[in-house]
Amino acid sequence: MDDFACPRCRTTKFQNPSLKMMVNVCGHGLCESCVDLLFLKGSGSCPDCKIPLRRNNFRVQLFEDASVEKEVDIRKRVLRDFNKKEEDFATLKEYNDYLEEIESIVYNLSNNIDIINTNKKIEQYKKDNREQIQKNKNRLGREEYEIEEILEMEKQVNEARKQAILMEESEAKKKRIQRKEALLDELMFSNTNAKNIVQTFAQQAKEEKEEELKKPPTKITKFSSGIQFGRKSQTTFLPVPTDDGPTYEYTPIVVIPNGPQPPLDEDVGTKGFMNHIRLETDQERAGGFKTNIACLRALQEAMMGLYHTKKNM
Repeated sequence: MDDFACPRCRTTKFQNPSLKMMVNVCGHGLCESCVDLLFLKGSGSCPDCKIPLRRNNFRVQLFEDASVEKEVDIRKRVLRDFNKKEEDFATLKEYNDYLEEIESIVYNLSNNIDIINTNKKIEQYKKDNREQIQKNKNRLGREEYEIEEILEMEKQVNEARKQAILMEESEAKKKRIQRKEALLDELMFSNTNAKNIVQTFAQQAKEEKEEELKKPPTKITKFSSGIQFGRKSQTTFLPVPTDDGPTYEYTPIVVIPNGPQPPLDEDVGTKGFMNHIRLETDQERAGGFKTNIACLRALQEAMMGLYHTKKNM
């Protein structure tokens, strides 16, 4: 990369260690100074291939070979729409054919082969699979969000664990210092045999260590900020009051038709009542409308009150 030079101003990394190469969709690189100079108005043409470009589409060149940079960018754009997974195909062969088609598209665009027909193929695919593409994008968005959430939670758990370990080490260090000071005081001011004093302190230290090992490890249930782990709801519900009387009991509605008994719901579709009625459309069904219910309601209204007789005054 040190010998690589800007194709316009011929500045190298050796001459300018802070040289930053930029690349656009055409795959030809320019240094950042040349990009700012050539694209002052936001748009211009590539000095190499004369393709119209925009300033905001330039990005830092990551690879030494500009063709590799171009292929990576094209692959990202293609995979944004060709985002099906293996489970979306009936057989492994269909999935492999799909991957081979993607590689052919990337190769053609990277090497300027049959660009017009390749772009037409991409647009036709996007048109034929619009719903599937959007569905997979939403699925990927949710998966990425969940992964980021899990990683963030793991990071916070690790931080909380580190803080707990540091606190335990600090407490253990304080105990060791206190024990050492107590041992020195005992040796200096006690008339007991020094060997016995040392053995006594050693035995106490051994017993304390054994007790520590017997204790179960403390389970961390919250972050260092005090927030509990997991997605527990913060909403609390009050219990249903029972002192003000009995709870509600459902009583079925009894309709007296005062006329012929209308057909049952299951009879509407099986006994020919809907032979001359059109079925609901998908849009109507999505809105909650069903033809059999409307037919049953019309029959109930038609038969209601047929036996009614006017009373003589």
